[in-house]
Amino acid sequence: MTYRIVTVCTGNICRSPLAEYALREALGDAGLGQQVEVTSVGTSGWEIGNPIDPRAGALLRRHGVDARAHRARQMSSAELQGADLVLALDHDHLAPLEELLGAAAAQQKVRMVRDFAPTPVQDTGIRDPWYGDESDFELAWEQIDEAVGGIVEHVRAALDPRAPRPAAGERQ
Repeated sequence: MTYRIVTVCTGNICRSPLAEYALREALGDAGLGQQVEVTSVGTSGWEIGNPIDPRAGALLRRHGVDARAHRARQMSSAELQGADLVLALDHDHLAPLEELLGAAAAQQKVRMVRDFAPTPVQDTGIRDPWYGDESDFELAWEQIDEAVGGIVEHVRAALDPRAPRPAAGERQ
């Protein structure tokens, strides 16, 4: 069984690739890399085919990750329907996801990245760093990184049929 995760931001050049690469690395480190596929997409088509934002690419390189192969893609119904977990990076991504997935499927699959932070956060959105400078990219990375461990544990539980399942909407 391959567990599929899709990370979603607006253009797929900043936040969602940061989350994609952070999750790939963490899942690999957790021994789950062969069982999980992580991709990223954007809600818009504005950046289709473009590489990762240079500031996001530099940040990933500082963390030992090479994202030069990344090219922006727009979300598709088929990819979202095939996902087990869809991770939105900000609140304005929720409506387009629900529109493409349908309300019932969105309720089951879509979560905010920061829903997985180790302690509840007041605002689960991660703001678009594209409009800012390197410090905004660092903040986005820190917010993503804070949630990665919780996402890994969520995936581990989903892959283990013996693991107790949380009730719908319950934090893990």
